[in-house]
Amino acid sequence: MSAAADGSGGTGAVVVDPGLLAWLLDSDPALRWQVERDLAGAPADVWEATRARVATEGMGAQLLALQDPDGQWAGGAYFPGDFDFHGPEAADDAGQPWTATTWSLNTLRDWGVDGTVLGDTAERLGANSRWEYDDLPYWDGEVDACINAYTLANGAWLGVDVSRLARWFVEHRMPDGGWNCEWVEGSTRSSFHSTLNSIKGLLYYERATGADGGLRAARHAGEEYLLERRLLYRKSTGEVVAHWATRFVYPFRWFYSALNAVDHFREAALHDDVAPDPRLADAVDVIRRARQSDGTWMQERRHPGRVWFEVDAPAGEPSKWLTFHALRALAWWDAATPG
Repeated sequence: MSAAADGSGGTGAVVVDPGLLAWLLDSDPALRWQVERDLAGAPADVWEATRARVATEGMGAQLLALQDPDGQWAGGAYFPGDFDFHGPEAADDAGQPWTATTWSLNTLRDWGVDGTVLGDTAERLGANSRWEYDDLPYWDGEVDACINAYTLANGAWLGVDVSRLARWFVEHRMPDGGWNCEWVEGSTRSSFHSTLNSIKGLLYYERATGADGGLRAARHAGEEYLLERRLLYRKSTGEVVAHWATRFVYPFRWFYSALNAVDHFREAALHDDVAPDPRLADAVDVIRRARQSDGTWMQERRHPGRVWFEVDAPAGEPSKWLTFHALRALAWWDAATPG
């Protein structure tokens, strides 16, 4: 997959302390190729070769090797097949497991694995995987906006016709512009988390398929929902929406943060060929202020829950993944908004 196809697009070399850049480059291929492309300005043949290694070395190869014969991971669609919905693991403070099929696909896609590497995975999931909600077929999605957004992006990545699921987002958008995974429980106002995950899925689908104007308009409406709130604030009171908006954790998972949101708006602006929206400024400042004296960004916590293996630093230590995302976001913003 090319840089244009995945939408992240190299922006050429940026000014990064040589020692910090060397630290970032000394990484698993899943991160190294992105550092090469977006921070080091390496030629395409260099970062593409590193990207190809993700499927055969390190964390990407390890995760691929954990796939079940039926195409799933951990025997389930969104939760592992052995998950006890009434047991200790289901407690609010236990954290959901991150090992099942959808999370594993999300991770491999985010790390840049080419969809063709997964062979007939899409067909096997279509035949064998059902959602925990109402036993619905995997590629049809279900009722949760975040889950449907992941399925939309993963389907486009693996070559599945998920156009019906794409239209779901047009039909289920809230009057205020975004989405809320709790709509089925009666919620009528959009959620920061649900809206960000939805627009990320729609952008990936649009990049992969050349989505129609209606889907693009839905994405832009969801983006406007967050921009009206400057990515951080309640529209009603002007207060910061919650503590999680300014806490940075990798992997992002389904959680909203200023960094996760700015990362999306960078990709969307590059795709739409537009300048950064000035309303991102407060969120960019939050990212900038989180930088440590050594130039890194700290892993502020870990999302609790079962994982196959850890992919980044423990809480309280410098995170290569967060440092990469933050440096890339700031480089994009500073280049487009000098002074």
